[in-house]
Amino acid sequence: MASWGTLVNEAIPTIFTQPYQMLFPAIAISLTIFSLNFIGDGLRDALDPRLKR
Repeated sequence: MASWGTLVNEAIPTIFTQPYQMLFPAIAISLTIFSLNFIGDGLRDALDPRLKR
């Protein structure tokens, strides 16, 4: 099964000749991590009563 991590790992040897093979999976991983981080921060702000001073 292909995952974003394996796609990036397999593209390492061809980074200088075909950089798009690593670029798109790396962008997808980054966007997913940032969005989950922002969702977590939003949930913490909304549900933690100690932060509402």
